[in-house]
Amino acid sequence: MSLIKEFKEFAVKGNMVDMAIGIVIGAAFTAIVTSLVDDIFMPVIGLILGGIDFSNLFIVLSNPENVAVPSLAVAQEAGVATLNIGLFINAMVKFLIVAFVLFLLVKGINNLRREKAEEPVPEVTPAPPREEVLLTEIRDLLKTR
Repeated sequence: MSLIKEFKEFAVKGNMVDMAIGIVIGAAFTAIVTSLVDDIFMPVIGLILGGIDFSNLFIVLSNPENVAVPSLAVAQEAGVATLNIGLFINAMVKFLIVAFVLFLLVKGINNLRREKAEEPVPEVTPAPPREEVLLTEIRDLLKTR
């Protein structure tokens, strides 16, 4: 079997297609969570905590040229070494949101599986084989004689 043919069979299997769809949806979900955290949650949390801009929360580790660093963007542009605490906090909030949504998703799927497993399966007695039916009829006819 050629390598290309094997790859085609592998790539078009149902699991690969499902995984690809999951990755695309995951990427779109990541963009939504990033916007939710960066544009909605963190500004509100920063306002509640006294106007802190978490995206600009950093510690200068090394600034050999003593460049003024009023923001993280200026520090990064000047090549100043920084410890980006605010970006880390943003990443943690994003992770918690994604983890919580995935928890709810898995919990919902597990509940559906439990409900399906608890449904009573109607017992269907299989029809007896044709020979058995014929023998039963013959027996009943012999009894009536």
